[in-house]
Amino acid sequence: MHSSTDQHLADGLWDACWWETPRVASRKSRRPDSRIAARFTKESVFELLPPTFVMPKLNRFVCLLAIFTLAVAQDAPALKPGLYAVFNTSEGAITALLYEKYTPATVANFVALAQGSKPWLDPKSGAMVRRPLYENLTFHRVIPGVAIQSGDPTGTSAHNCGVNIRDEILPGLRFSSPGRLAMANTGKADSGGCQFFITDQPMPEWDGKYTIFGEVVGGKDVVSKISHAPVHGEKPVEPVKLITVTIQRISKGGK
Repeated sequence: MHSSTDQHLADGLWDACWWETPRVASRKSRRPDSRIAARFTKESVFELLPPTFVMPKLNRFVCLLAIFTLAVAQDAPALKPGLYAVFNTSEGAITALLYEKYTPATVANFVALAQGSKPWLDPKSGAMVRRPLYENLTFHRVIPGVAIQSGDPTGTSAHNCGVNIRDEILPGLRFSSPGRLAMANTGKADSGGCQFFITDQPMPEWDGKYTIFGEVVGGKDVVSKISHAPVHGEKPVEPVKLITVTIQRISKGGK
């Protein structure tokens, strides 16, 4: 049970996540971002708080992380043992099982880039940096109803991130159903590195062309929502954010 003090803390967490934006509210009215408001209410946040919750001093970024952590806790499926990537997006969370047994080099590269343990080329400084790559990016390319793509800090699909890995294309891994997580490439062998895509429908014509290194096990509706966003060319009219990618290992004990 939560005390009345806890209720005030939950109210504080909710209120801390309110901000003014031209798209959401006028200067005289403060409302939570419509995409988050559609997913959470003050009551749902309160119900998910642990009894020992202590209210931190939040800025907008930390607030978003808190909300999307609650999203994962609320909506995550029961996961079998394995290595997972949780894509926290502005439209909700996507959970993917990583095929570390079948595509070990691709998975190791993706995990290292997500955690910031592998250097990549920062387009602003022109230097190789060690920090998480998949933070505050966009899904810069959307093929409507087919696939969504991210992993380019310039949002153009053209950035060379300074990383190249060998292909791990296996005949048993196919684009036979929605939710395949794969490494983007230039069309040449061993040209993948940082950018990835997730499919929203079967794409058998892509078999043998890309390394499939995971599958979505939670949040396929989020993938579909992003893939059906209005686009200009192949770029969403309203940017869809990739906020963070969290790597999680589930053991046989469920932790």
